[in-house]
Amino acid sequence: MFFSKLLYYFVLKPISMLPHWMLYGVSDFLFVTLFYIMPYRKKVVMDNLTKSFPEKSPSEIRSICRKFYHHFTDLVIESLKNFSISEKEVNKRMLGTGLETLEMLHNKGKSIILCGGHYANWEFWALACSSHFKHPVYALYTKLTNPFFEKKMKASREKYGLKMIPTKEYSQFLKDNITKIQFTSVFGFDQSPSNPDRAVWITFLGRDTAAHFGAEKYAKEYNLPVVFGHKRKLSRGCYSVHYELVTENPNSFAHGELTQRLHDILEKNIRETPQYWLWSHKRWKHKRQNQQNA
Repeated sequence: MFFSKLLYYFVLKPISMLPHWMLYGVSDFLFVTLFYIMPYRKKVVMDNLTKSFPEKSPSEIRSICRKFYHHFTDLVIESLKNFSISEKEVNKRMLGTGLETLEMLHNKGKSIILCGGHYANWEFWALACSSHFKHPVYALYTKLTNPFFEKKMKASREKYGLKMIPTKEYSQFLKDNITKIQFTSVFGFDQSPSNPDRAVWITFLGRDTAAHFGAEKYAKEYNLPVVFGHKRKLSRGCYSVHYELVTENPNSFAHGELTQRLHDILEKNIRETPQYWLWSHKRWKHKRQNQQNA
């Protein structure tokens, strides 16, 4: 705990207070370090890229890999900036479009399931999202094992209106609140599930993939509309999110079909600009023989 406090107050928080032009100098240094000197999960990144884009040449894969690390170190630095960035500044750096979709659903009195991938910058979005909605926004997350950084991370993400809710508490939260208030539940659905026996199997980037089923499960159980948040990187430090209605009738989809549809939407974004997805994650560590129906 003592070391965590030292790291936060004497390293991370001071770095977060630097102006962006200086932060990107730090990012450039990190890029050289993590790409050339002390490679961070480079084998994982190259393997993921090679198997996801078999049609691309080795030189094209290396180019995407390099661009990914440039973006990744920017993301690390921008995530630190969240500790001190102002609400005005973050709203300038994460623009929202398709807000008429959110307003339409709000006016119908509906709560929303919002889905998005670990693409572009989800940390800036966490601080800016409350300005896009007319009702509370709750993001599902897994608690950090370090209690000090758990507290700091949660406080940072919640400071401009977003509320964080542990995944294990979400089911009870829905039961207690679905008939009382309107709200949006945020699912980051593209990470590898911790328990593949509860996953649904889909095709993602041309590969058999164990996928989280929660967004589809709760959308169907409570008949909630599903919206996808398309995040884009406009320039260094500037992003946008476009809200697209996927369905108002989740029960019209067969089992697993809605989960597949969400991944298809994300895959289209990834194929357009692949360097902005989180390739360093071990996304395909589960094998299909572990499947059981969710």
